Amino acid sequence: MSRLAETFARLNAAGEKALACYVMGGDPTPDATAQVIAAVAQGGADVIEVGIPFSDPVADGPVIQAAANRALAAGATPRALLDQVAGARAAGVSAPIALMTYYNIPYAFGVRDFVQAAASAGADATIIADLPPDEGQPWAEASQAAGLDTIFLLAPTSTDHAIHLAARLSTGFIYCVSVLGVTGARDALPTDLSQAVARVKAAASVPVLVGFGISKPEQVRDICRLADGVVVGSALVKLVSAEAPLSDNLASARAFVSSLKQATKTAPSR
Repeated sequence: MSRLAETFARLNAAGEKALACYVMGGDPTPDATAQVIAAVAQGGADVIEVGIPFSDPVADGPVIQAAANRALAAGATPRALLDQVAGARAAGVSAPIALMTYYNIPYAFGVRDFVQAAASAGADATIIADLPPDEGQPWAEASQAAGLDTIFLLAPTSTDHAIHLAARLSTGFIYCVSVLGVTGARDALPTDLSQAVARVKAAASVPVLVGFGISKPEQVRDICRLADGVVVGSALVKLVSAEAPLSDNLASARAFVSSLKQATKTAPSR
């Protein structure tokens, strides 16, 4: 059983929903990534998504775009960030780690080399933000051969065909995007989110997590009534990259993640 499967089984037995937290690899500095991963794990994140920065992150809003630009300007590379993931594992981080990036990165690296290097570093899964399910079979097969779970994204506008393909190919969880547009914290969630999540859950045999726009414990509670968990990104990235000493930012990140995790324990399931 993979780390992701074990984690979801544990949460289900405890009556909890999953909290996945996204951090940008290489931000605020390439050498700090292992410390950021560890802080988020200490805060209680059930799954940690580590972004590998790309120069044209079309799915990301201004906060994550800026973080990617800072990381690239500081010299972050895929190989260096995989070393940071390995460092986090060596430091005792046991939570599942999913690498999130755009297809250009593994394509330039070499797909088979990338998934093998990711698995060797201690990653558990991949999320390729611009890879649609109907083009994802080769990627899923390469990932499976390396022992990695594959996670596909679905939007509110995804067709039934795309939903069923993602349900067939996703082995870790399905990432259900809550809104049309890019990442970024929002004050309110879409009123039709429950219908969108229900469509995906009806087809899925793996957990369904909802992301994009989530930044508050009350939003986490609301979504955990609909889905198997939530993904929080921009609000956490903003804390980690604040103009303050790294130790202060890590303490803020731990406290923020802890508040979100508590909300996953208080939401009654439908």
